[in-house]
Amino acid sequence: MTKRGFLLGKFMPPHAGHVSLCRAAAELVDELTILVCSMPNDAMTGDQRMAWMREIVPNARIVSVCRDVPQYPEESPDFWPIWTQIVREFHPDPIDFLFAGEEYGKQLAEQIDGVFIPLGARILEADQSALGGVSGTDIREDMAKHWRWLPTPVRRDWVKVIALHGVESVGKSTLAQQLAEHLDTPFVPEYGRSHCEVHGNDLVPADLELIAACHQAMIEAAKEWSGPVLISDTDWLMTRAWNQWLFDAPLSGPNYPIADLYLYLPPALQWVDDGTRMVGDDADRLRFDAICRDELSAKGARVAVLDGPPNKRIDLALQAIAAL
Repeated sequence: MTKRGFLLGKFMPPHAGHVSLCRAAAELVDELTILVCSMPNDAMTGDQRMAWMREIVPNARIVSVCRDVPQYPEESPDFWPIWTQIVREFHPDPIDFLFAGEEYGKQLAEQIDGVFIPLGARILEADQSALGGVSGTDIREDMAKHWRWLPTPVRRDWVKVIALHGVESVGKSTLAQQLAEHLDTPFVPEYGRSHCEVHGNDLVPADLELIAACHQAMIEAAKEWSGPVLISDTDWLMTRAWNQWLFDAPLSGPNYPIADLYLYLPPALQWVDDGTRMVGDDADRLRFDAICRDELSAKGARVAVLDGPPNKRIDLALQAIAAL
């Protein structure tokens, strides 16, 4: 005989408590339905939360409802009839187990003739420093503080990408390493440098398209392991600048997402030839720098200018990241 389970929640956002509840419930039934509940003016869309839940619990049936309905019994005498009807609408078959981590589950289970299974630590007010104490409200108020309680799909979508921007030999790679160490997060190295070290500097437009795509793919792949911010040593906007400099033409190919913040380093340091750098003449550097700045402006990017000696740049960068 098929055992059917049901649970509902806002999942705004899904966190470790939700994940443990849902995955434990899935182990106890043959069919689990999860109802993602949202209201029209919620801080996060129901579609986004539904996508997260489908990735987090792929073996469950995920459905969603977006309605302006009472959230607590004291808000309306019709609270229980309203929610009983919603549950019946999205799960017309009999429900064997009603799973919840809070006491409302007992009353709701009685309304739908199911057995209440009080999973998790919240009902007992146990494990308050970990799964039993984490809440969506706390996470929304301070994402970074509660980062470890977010599942991978949520982290990936919430990571703030910080990209270093500027011409050659201005200290981007050094600063990227310093910031990553300070913020305890990985950084994405410049793919273009790897490409040129392997294939040489004799580039054609197709190389620039490939460089942009590869670097963006590296950013996306690193998000799974990132902290709240991910440092990237340049991104596709620098590749666009290179394409304009080398070929006097816009970069072909798709438009990728722009970073949440660009840390722009002016050409104040002396150019050093490391074997792959190409623009060493002072006048050329200034012209190339203007192209780099134009790319940021054209995309309406959020920019922090890190002007001054290297030991001052990291402080300016950290201030800009904190403001973000």
